[in-house]
Amino acid sequence: MSPSAQGDDDRRAERVADDFHRIYGGSPDGVWAAPGRVNLIGEHTDYNDGFALPIALPQTTLVAARARVDGRLRLHSAQGDGRITELPVAALAPGATTGWARYPAGVVWALAEAGHPVGGADLHFDSTVPTGAGLSSSAALECAVAVAYDELYGLRLPGPALARIAQRAENAFAGVPCGIMDQMASVCCTAEAALHLDARTPQHHRQVPFDLRGQGLGLLVIDTRVAHDLGDGAYAALRAGCERAAALLGLPALRDLPAGELPQALRDLPEALAPLVRHVVTENARVEEAVSRLRAGDAAALGPILTAGHASLRDDYRISCPETDLAVSAALGAGALGARMTGGGFGGSVIALLEAGREGEVGASVTAAFDAAGHRPPRLFAVAPAAGARRMHPRTPSTPAPAPARSAPFPRRTQ
Repeated sequence: MSPSAQGDDDRRAERVADDFHRIYGGSPDGVWAAPGRVNLIGEHTDYNDGFALPIALPQTTLVAARARVDGRLRLHSAQGDGRITELPVAALAPGATTGWARYPAGVVWALAEAGHPVGGADLHFDSTVPTGAGLSSSAALECAVAVAYDELYGLRLPGPALARIAQRAENAFAGVPCGIMDQMASVCCTAEAALHLDARTPQHHRQVPFDLRGQGLGLLVIDTRVAHDLGDGAYAALRAGCERAAALLGLPALRDLPAGELPQALRDLPEALAPLVRHVVTENARVEEAVSRLRAGDAAALGPILTAGHASLRDDYRISCPETDLAVSAALGAGALGARMTGGGFGGSVIALLEAGREGEVGASVTAAFDAAGHRPPRLFAVAPAAGARRMHPRTPSTPAPAPARSAPFPRRTQ
C-alpha cells in the first residue's frame, strides 16, 4: 500500500472513531476493517466443495467497536436510517432482527452458539463496499464484526474459523445459503495476491501472486446497478439443484465428479440439472487453469478464462441478465482481454481484465453501450488485490484483550 493510501485509511478510521464518540459517547476500543471481494473465477463452486480464486477489494467496511459488560448489543450504520438497533445478546436468535442489522447480529449469535465467551458491544459501521453489486458487502459487514469480536473478547481464532463463523451467520441467521468463499476472501486475502480456495478444506488455502501493475494490466469493475438479493430464493434453488444432482450421481458433492466422467453424468441426469453440473465441473477446471497461469507469471492469459466463465454462467447456470451480458460484450469489443460477471448473479457487477491505462477507454465504451440500450449509467472503478480483514487503529493494541476484558481505547483525534 502506498503511503498516501495508508494515510487515507488512517484518516477514515479516525473519522469513524469520531462518529462513534458522537453516537455513543466515549471512545471505541478500536477500529477494524473488512473488505469486499471480486471473484476472478470459480463462481457457485464453493457450496459444491469446489475451488475459487477471489481477491479482496480496496473498498472496506469499517467498524468502531467497544465491548459492553451488560450483555447489550447496539448497532449503528452511517449508511442506515440514523437509528440504533439494540438487542440483548442472550436473546439473539434467527429472526430477532431484520435488514442490514441481521448480518452483524448474526455473527455475535454464531460466536455464542459455538461456545465462545462473548458479550455485548457498541458497534458503529461505515462502508465503501457497494451494496447489491455482487461484491460481498454482507460478508464485509460480517467479517468486520468477526475480527473485532475476536480481539475484544480475546478469542484468538484463526482466519478460516472466523470465516466459518461469518458464513454461519449468513446461512442460519440472515437466511442466505451461501458457501464460504466470500467470507474467506474478506478475512484471508493478502495484497497483490489471489486466494486459491478449496472450499472443502479452507484452512489449506494458498496465496497466488497476482501483480497486476507489474505485468502491465488493470482490472475494471463495472457495477451494472442492477441490484441483486441472494435471499430471494433463486440462489437457494440453485444450491438445492446441485445437491440433488450430486445425490443422484452418488457423490458427496459435485467437486467429486471427474471431468472425464462429465459426458456420461450429463446423460444420466434430468435435463434441468445437467447444465448446473456442467457449469460446476468446468468452472472448477477454469480455476485450476487460472492458478496455473498466474503461477507461470502470465496473468494476461486469464482473459479467455474469464470470458469462458461468463458464457457458462449465462448459458448453463442462467444467472446473467441483459445488463451484465452487455457489459461483457462492450468491454470485449473495446479491447478488454477478458470479462465476466462476478458474484451470485441476477445483476451485480462485471469484471474486465485489460491492459493498464485502458480503463477509461473501456469504461467509456461500456457507458455508451448502456446509454444506447436505455440502461442507467454503470458505476466504474479500477481495483487491485488488497489486504483482508485487519485492525485499523490503533495498529497494535497497547495491552492484550483477554475475554471479557476490554482492549486499549482508541485515542481521540485532536483538533
